[in-house]
Amino acid sequence: MELYLSKPGVMSCAGNNIDELWNSVTEGNQTGIKKVTACNGEEYVAARISEEVLKPSGARYEMKVMRIENAALEQIADDIKAVVSKYGAERVAVCVGSCDNGTELSLAGHRKYFEEEKFPDNYSLEIQGPDYVSTFIAEKFGICGPVNTFSTACSSSAGAIIKGAELIMAGIVDAAVVGGIDIASDTTLIGFSALEAVSSEITNPFSKNRQGITLGDGAAFFVLSRDAGQIKLLGWGESADAYHMTSPDPSGAGAEKAIRRALESSGVAATDVGYINLHGTGTKFNDSMEAKAVDAVFGAQGIKVPVSTTKPVTGHTLGAAAALEAAICWKALIENNKKNNIKLPVQIWDGEQDEELPQLNIVDRKSAEVKEELKVCFSNSFAFGGANACLVLGI
Repeated sequence: MELYLSKPGVMSCAGNNIDELWNSVTEGNQTGIKKVTACNGEEYVAARISEEVLKPSGARYEMKVMRIENAALEQIADDIKAVVSKYGAERVAVCVGSCDNGTELSLAGHRKYFEEEKFPDNYSLEIQGPDYVSTFIAEKFGICGPVNTFSTACSSSAGAIIKGAELIMAGIVDAAVVGGIDIASDTTLIGFSALEAVSSEITNPFSKNRQGITLGDGAAFFVLSRDAGQIKLLGWGESADAYHMTSPDPSGAGAEKAIRRALESSGVAATDVGYINLHGTGTKFNDSMEAKAVDAVFGAQGIKVPVSTTKPVTGHTLGAAAALEAAICWKALIENNKKNNIKLPVQIWDGEQDEELPQLNIVDRKSAEVKEELKVCFSNSFAFGGANACLVLGI
């Protein structure tokens, strides 16, 4: 069974649609990343989306996360309405990855409680349910099929895309709205800072000088179905390290397993992969184990596949990261469909590879040009606790 991904609807600090995002990641435009001050008075570097480009979402609980989600969904609204009309509301699923639990209204509500010993009159614990970003889509488009939310940190939206595919393959639905949404809220910034995982400068993945993550807002959604389109979801692979609550298995064994499963699932040989969008968070342990995993699968065969992480441009959008990076892979395939000499997404960093890691073929501005037709893209997502997921997209 062949599954196709529609043109994505995306929002990020690097672009308010897929074309703008593509221009940013191929040019290395980091202007969307700025210093912000959180509610604790501390200053952070973050990739936030400006409120100026967002409109009211119409959600029951109006929050920035919903405005971003709605803006991305509006870009593919016609595609969503088309599958609902074609297959019926009960034959369409919603699968969303997110880590946000109504943090904006929750923080405001608790601040009022601590100041006045009561919550706002309109405050509801419903906003803290992880399902809200998914039920919003079902309500907005009248979808009555399965509605699922996935919260496995950085791999959340990869899991959502995979589950949407599995629901279609099982014959439970005929189409699914899949993707992810997250924001770099104050509580998220403070929380990651407490883990000493946030960089004081823009993230610098795989460098010997890397300091940590740059967090960001983002959303990306697709319609996934059997309806013939330009780009296929060829396969996927998942694994769970069960090594530590936050740290990955330092050997990279769990990530390697997910990569190998994705290749097997897709029927793609390692030599066929033309580009890998790395997870590349810029943290010491995550970059280390990912480099080992990629090298074990590709480097062991002498394959120097072009790789890059786009997080120095988009920021790490957590639950939305996998879907946003799948959208970048989608666009890379579209741009290079039966064409040569196009550019791949570049990695903006200091160029000083960590010598303790396997040396990857990292795409920079000098090496971004593809001389052969790009037919297969690979996207890695390796999350807290070793929740690993890889997606394979192709023409």
